[in-house]
Amino acid sequence: MISRTKTLSLALAAAAALAICALAAAANVTATGTVTGAGSVTISAGATASFSDVLDGTDQTVTYTVPLTIVDARGTGGGWNTTITSTTFTTGVKTLSTTASTITGVLVACTGGSTCTNPTNAITYPVTVPAAGTAPTAVKFFNSAANTGLGSFTVTPTVSVAIPGNTYAGSYASTLTVAVAAGP
Repeated sequence: MISRTKTLSLALAAAAALAICALAAAANVTATGTVTGAGSVTISAGATASFSDVLDGTDQTVTYTVPLTIVDARGTGGGWNTTITSTTFTTGVKTLSTTASTITGVLVACTGGSTCTNPTNAITYPVTVPAAGTAPTAVKFFNSAANTGLGSFTVTPTVSVAIPGNTYAGSYASTLTVAVAAGP
């Protein structure tokens, strides 16, 4: 029986020694990788924006939205800002006021398939959209503070248009120019 106990004790001691040796053979490996930014912040516009109104002799306000896609894949956290300008709403020789359009607010959503750092916006509303026969200097309507706005977003400003009671009927058109630039 003693020899069985000695044999069992030796077997257990050998197993423990192997386990200790196995732990002693571990090594650390450092994994490294390079993540490169994709150049500049970009903007693209969706479908044509439109509104309709039925004149009734009173001053009215109508709205439309302008869905934009903004992608900041630079990987810098440098922030960005969006600007807007426009030509005057015109039908033939009749026009709306150059101050007819204002942005009343902006909705922002991370696009599908993207993990985002939501933008922090410091612009207050309403923002008058500048207008003239030739589009004047653009104004900021949304911005993303430093270390925010990374990823792909749908940015949707709501534009309010003042239609005075003495407006002529017709199909009015205006060209909006939107842009995005680096920095808040």
